[in-house]
Amino acid sequence: MASNKDSFGRTLFIVVGLCLICSIFVSTAAVVLKPTQQENKLLDKQKYILEAAGLINTKQEEVSKAQIQETYARLVTAKVVDLASGDYVEGIDGNTFDMEKAARDPSRSFKPENDIASVKRVANRAVIYLVNDEAGSLQTVIMPVKGYGLWSTMFAFLAVAPDMNTVQSLVYYDFTGSGETPGLGGEVQNPKWIAKWTDKKLYDEQGNLAIKVTKNPAIANSVHGVDALSGATLTSNGVQHSLTFWLGEEGFARFIEKARNGGLS
Repeated sequence: MASNKDSFGRTLFIVVGLCLICSIFVSTAAVVLKPTQQENKLLDKQKYILEAAGLINTKQEEVSKAQIQETYARLVTAKVVDLASGDYVEGIDGNTFDMEKAARDPSRSFKPENDIASVKRVANRAVIYLVNDEAGSLQTVIMPVKGYGLWSTMFAFLAVAPDMNTVQSLVYYDFTGSGETPGLGGEVQNPKWIAKWTDKKLYDEQGNLAIKVTKNPAIANSVHGVDALSGATLTSNGVQHSLTFWLGEEGFARFIEKARNGGLS
């Protein structure tokens, strides 16, 4: 005869009790660790902004948390831009404005008419980063871009010179899925491929967007061309679509136009 300890009710009570205890433990850990996670996420973002600006190179040197935070605070200014007008938006801290959160809010975002980068929704306002030298002279303008690659959305920082035409770097830093990395798609983070973007020109002499990710050697060797990633056609197309969209009318086009006409400050 089974003892009372083996009864179904007792077993169910123990299982439910364990689940409840585990749930409380996981929930508490999530709440306690959230500030640390947010701090690490912010630090990681600042690191890639500094890398895009050429101020640090974590692939060649050890860079401390304090170095990243101090350099960012000293040389980088984050500003919010209204994409429809291209004007700066005053009164909003670019360091705390969350573009992704805003993009999920229909009252603060729009659905692109030509969603070539598969972004689905775009925040009405975006953050750009102005990077100065030690004397306070503007050296770099960094714009966030994103677009769908092979299996996931790829996030990057496009760094350009104050002429808003000369590329300084294109640094990919985040994938919302696992499809692009560590496989062929992850080559967008390969330093050799990143180096190919330096000094390329976004626009031709007529002001038309001309940057091209291509397998055609003749174009890739031109001032507007970058070699496509070998064996990663869809990811290369994703990079091209991202730039085409974010440098276009539904992206930073109006801001870029004003900046090229002396609107940067």
